[in-house]
Amino acid sequence: MLKILKYSFYDLIRSRWSYVYFLFYLALGFVLLFLNNDLSKAIITLMNVIIVLVPLIGTIFGVMYFYNSKEFTELLLAQPLKRSSIFLGQYFGVAGSLTLSLVLGLGIPFMLYGLFKSDAIWNFSLLLVTGAFLTLIFTALAFNIALSNENKIKGFGYAVLLWLFMAVIYDGLFLMSLIVFEEYPLDTFSLTATMFNPIDLSRTLILLKLDISALLGYTGAIFKRFFGTHTGLVVSVSVLLLWTVLPVWRLSAKAKRKDF
Repeated sequence: MLKILKYSFYDLIRSRWSYVYFLFYLALGFVLLFLNNDLSKAIITLMNVIIVLVPLIGTIFGVMYFYNSKEFTELLLAQPLKRSSIFLGQYFGVAGSLTLSLVLGLGIPFMLYGLFKSDAIWNFSLLLVTGAFLTLIFTALAFNIALSNENKIKGFGYAVLLWLFMAVIYDGLFLMSLIVFEEYPLDTFSLTATMFNPIDLSRTLILLKLDISALLGYTGAIFKRFFGTHTGLVVSVSVLLLWTVLPVWRLSAKAKRKDF
């Protein structure tokens, strides 16, 4: 698996799209720090970009890489290699290259700005960890979608629909539910609904750490009241870890059963 991971990682690192992804975050970091001297405000702005853009990039890259390397994958399947090693190696190669572009692209401008001398370093570190989780989660979901659909058009369509649902539609349905059932106790429902969406959960995690959960309104108040700041962070990270493990486990199980 390590050899396949290394090949996939270097293959994507040499791709021009990886450089574009890296340069985008590099430019974004420098622009935000140039326009705003407050690191906390810059981190909040970055959060709004990352929680939407990172899942989209992870989803698109995951589907694209799977379909573009299909012939190479079939060649590997003819060799005495474990199927799970092949697909997990490719997955970690894609997710690792995207995570590296994100971390370096945002890390370089903030380090040059003097992040180590600021108390905001922990908030910024949490932002990068959250971005890494979202990359791992949505890349794994993209691989699952591509593995389950031979048709490229269907695969791309389902992948974009997944991102659209998680990033936009889910929040609309959630808010509509709160409005329609406002006369009922919705504390447990709000907590559960937030945990079923890694994007919303990531936003909650960052805002809890920044101690501005009031910006989340009803959901943020519930999280802080039920879990508190520190317990809420632990619960959020644990659920994000579960969101990462389950798609990876399904990817490995699906690869073993699929007839290529």
